[in-house]
Amino acid sequence: MKIDDLDVRIVELFSREDGIGVLAASRELGVARPTVQSRLDKLRAAGVIESSGPLLNPAEFGYPVMAIVSIEIAQGVGHIAVGTALKEIPEIVEMYTVSGDHDVMVRVVAKSNDDLQRVLDAVAVTGAVNRTRSVVVLQTHFQNRLLPLFARVGGAGDVMGE
Repeated sequence: MKIDDLDVRIVELFSREDGIGVLAASRELGVARPTVQSRLDKLRAAGVIESSGPLLNPAEFGYPVMAIVSIEIAQGVGHIAVGTALKEIPEIVEMYTVSGDHDVMVRVVAKSNDDLQRVLDAVAVTGAVNRTRSVVVLQTHFQNRLLPLFARVGGAGDVMGE
């Protein structure tokens, strides 16, 4: 999909101004409202924009502990079965099949270290896992930092001081 400077400016504005409407965005960008709407529709249809929903911060609603867990899956159990089993554990918020020494990486949130242990125990009893290794995240410096890449593809310079 071809992305241009206007696409970048629209995405940057909607990322910076949470809750801005299409009409207000069109005024701020100096383009017609139908242009902004059609660009947003195009970006959504192409899968570039995956969601317009709120980005939740689990620490702010009772899940301040985060861990990255590498998982070695049991022989004879495919990654689809593992994904199905792990999807039943709501504290697992992301799952990736990976190459290397482990088969799967997940991001886990928990209420405390004891709660993290409970989640890891729940992973272990799925029957799909041979071994886990976890690291507790001490501080998040940034995440989901995609605007600079999107701006580069669209021919724009640095976005939002990135």
